[in-house]
Amino acid sequence: MTITQPDLSVFETLESEVRSYCRGWPTVFDRAHGSRMYDEDGHEYLDFFAGAGSLNYGHNNPVLKRALIDYLERDGVTHGLDMSTTAKRAFLESFQNYILRPRDLPYKVMFPGPTGTNAVESALKLARKVKGRESVVSFTNAFHGMSLGSLAVTGNAFKRAGAGIPLVHGTPMPFDNYFDGKVPDFLWFERLLEDQGSGLNKPAAVIVETVQGEGGINVARPEWLRALSELCERQDMLLIVDDIQMGCGRTGAFFSFEESGITPDIVTVSKSISGYGLPMALTMFKPELDVWEPGEHNGTFRGNNPAFVTATAALEAYWADGSAMEKQTRRRGEQVEQAMIAITEENLADVKEYRGRGLVWGLEFHDKERAGRVAKRAFELGLLIETSGPESEVVKLLPALTITPDELDEGLSVLARSVRETA
Repeated sequence: MTITQPDLSVFETLESEVRSYCRGWPTVFDRAHGSRMYDEDGHEYLDFFAGAGSLNYGHNNPVLKRALIDYLERDGVTHGLDMSTTAKRAFLESFQNYILRPRDLPYKVMFPGPTGTNAVESALKLARKVKGRESVVSFTNAFHGMSLGSLAVTGNAFKRAGAGIPLVHGTPMPFDNYFDGKVPDFLWFERLLEDQGSGLNKPAAVIVETVQGEGGINVARPEWLRALSELCERQDMLLIVDDIQMGCGRTGAFFSFEESGITPDIVTVSKSISGYGLPMALTMFKPELDVWEPGEHNGTFRGNNPAFVTATAALEAYWADGSAMEKQTRRRGEQVEQAMIAITEENLADVKEYRGRGLVWGLEFHDKERAGRVAKRAFELGLLIETSGPESEVVKLLPALTITPDELDEGLSVLARSVRETA
């Protein structure tokens, strides 16, 4: 694909140096539909990024778009703080009927603000308020957001350094398989909890991702998650599952923790909960934890009613009929896994490992800079993929759940070619 040099001058002169994704994809995007994006010169790109997981149902999904347009055209409320609105009621009823009740989940629902990091901040505040303790345990290579509380439980050194101040009240523990299976699960953690001389402050909670997305697509085993849940119960700690990127069907089931059979005390959801890329986040918790005073945690944009509209449409379109979406995602995941096997076999000396669940996959190379070269070549060939991991050493695949088998094959073929041509 021949790409003309786009006019990036206003971005380069006026926009902050903090911008990142646009550096890896140096073009000016103009429109998008389904799993395709188009730049202003008409070049087409297959999207294996999906808004960092915010577009599980693709760009401008027609069902969601129709619901949104109809709502706006009738002058539906757009900004509502935490006022009761018809849009919020419709979402809560659909969420209860299609998601919570079928899974026997007892959660109360809180709208903490429109971002994932706000959901995490409210979860941490609530856990500390309930337990009366400050410390929270997180895991190596975790990512939970960019505000100070979320950064304190994030592992990435580069992102933590951006805080500019000490990040306190967070203690890291090894994630599943951190020691390559050589150390029994939670041996170190539980020993510290039980040893009065360990110096570990009793934690209020533990926060975990079932699949670490930004951390390198590190997949926790169901048995590890069950053991963690049991440890939290024994030691009087709340279990928070951060499902911001891996929820809303990304791993197959609506919540990524379902496969393990656990019921976390607190769950955070954002990204694809609106279904349309509109800002929206939820913090959910068991009813007995609902000790908030009115207004104790709030936010001007926690009542993003257009997001409630598209979220409701997404639930009704993709989750009302039970397990169809989950089964489709698992089939697509098997399709990706077969391609990963083929790429690994073709590049045995170069590929360190592939791993994933549902429609989130990572491909790691022995050469830590290889992933960046693969992503760059993929862009040149018309495929949008990003890297993840503490040193950006993993190629990360995050296509829309609605992608067709043919589109998936097309993108995986480009990925294989990109790997081949960056050896």
